[in-house]
Amino acid sequence: MLRGEAELAVGGAVHVLRPSFAALVAAESELGPLFALVERAADGRLALGELASLFWHCVRDRPAALTREAVGEAVVAQGLAAVTPALRVLLGQILQGR
Repeated sequence: MLRGEAELAVGGAVHVLRPSFAALVAAESELGPLFALVERAADGRLALGELASLFWHCVRDRPAALTREAVGEAVVAQGLAAVTPALRVLLGQILQGR
């Protein structure tokens, strides 16, 4: 794993989350401005769907069998406390860059 990447377990497999330019553009297209997303997260107002969408877009080399719903279910199954470290890494990269 490289600096700025995180991991998310989904269905017994561990996927690398990489906040690449393409991934962040896709997330921003769906979720709105990334700075507003960071602000909502800092204020504790990041919705579960937004979190799952950010993770979905950042899955590196996303296998065809992986579904968006599976990513969301993995977030729910693991709980917010367990996925917060991955979220922190992604948000940190959004703010700081590489």
